[in-house]
Amino acid sequence: MRIAIATDAWEPQVNGVVTTLGQTRDELERQGHEVLMITPEGRRTIPCPTYPEIRLTLFASRGVERDLAEFQPDCVHIATEGTLGLATRRWCKRFRMPFTTAYHTQFPEYVRARFPIPVSWTVAALKWFHKPAVRTMVPTEGIRQLLIDRGFEDVVIWSRGVETDVFKPVDPVDYDVERPVWVYVGRVAVEKNIEAFLDLELTGSKVIIGDGPDRERLVREYPDCHFLGYKFGRELARHLAGADVFVFPSKTDTFGIVMLEAMACGLPVAAYPVTGPIDVVRDGETGILHDDLKTACIKALALDGSVARRFAEGRNWQRSTEQFATNLAPVPDNRRETIKTATP
Repeated sequence: MRIAIATDAWEPQVNGVVTTLGQTRDELERQGHEVLMITPEGRRTIPCPTYPEIRLTLFASRGVERDLAEFQPDCVHIATEGTLGLATRRWCKRFRMPFTTAYHTQFPEYVRARFPIPVSWTVAALKWFHKPAVRTMVPTEGIRQLLIDRGFEDVVIWSRGVETDVFKPVDPVDYDVERPVWVYVGRVAVEKNIEAFLDLELTGSKVIIGDGPDRERLVREYPDCHFLGYKFGRELARHLAGADVFVFPSKTDTFGIVMLEAMACGLPVAAYPVTGPIDVVRDGETGILHDDLKTACIKALALDGSVARRFAEGRNWQRSTEQFATNLAPVPDNRRETIKTATP
């Protein structure tokens, strides 16, 4: 199949959406599909307010229409609700092309964490965006039920995977700090609830891997914590393998691929019992879910990391991508002629 995927989130951004789409594209191509990625790359962009590493494409419609008309996709998937997603949605509706969407990020909660905008307003905007889609893909059953409760329709599961040949419990970094080592990996930003982790009274050392708009402030306010910036691939895996517990304080993630990456490195997870962790962590086996994050951390320290590793080994990108492809909405034969003439 020729599959077009539109996303406003793309390299060099570092987040779960980019990881998911990059792995999915690579796996689709390994399975013999042809993939067109409609991304900000090579287009005129501006930084997104409060998220400067996210680039919003300006005047996206004409370029998107040209790319889609030339590619003549068998399926169209819209991964994000930004300007490229809107332009692709507009093209599909104009020519009555079926398409699918994905709900990667809990934007209502993210927006509310930064601005005094009611969650209901953002939910309404997202419902408008996703309503014409044949299906909206979400990563977990918890998020699927959340969207259904909010009035979304045709919501299906598209799970996630992990590269267990990269993330594995070997060659760990030797942290020259007091043990145990509690590690967080992710965006250093208010919506990740990272201060709930930094404020914990725990013996040992807290390590933060990642970057974001709040890093400079947090470095000043928490001088005893270790902020290492971004780590990638095998280097990140070595840092995870060298720690003792992975702490995931976020209450707004839809999945949290970093939890799978940590488990693949033999780390048990400490998290809140909220959407994301409740679908990724097996409480009492691969991690601890508790309303008191300190309690979760201490109990997770006693778990066997090999159990977490075995769990992660069953979550791969091949299975995830096959699920994605099954969820797609192929263009009917009677619409193919329309695609051939659908030029800007």
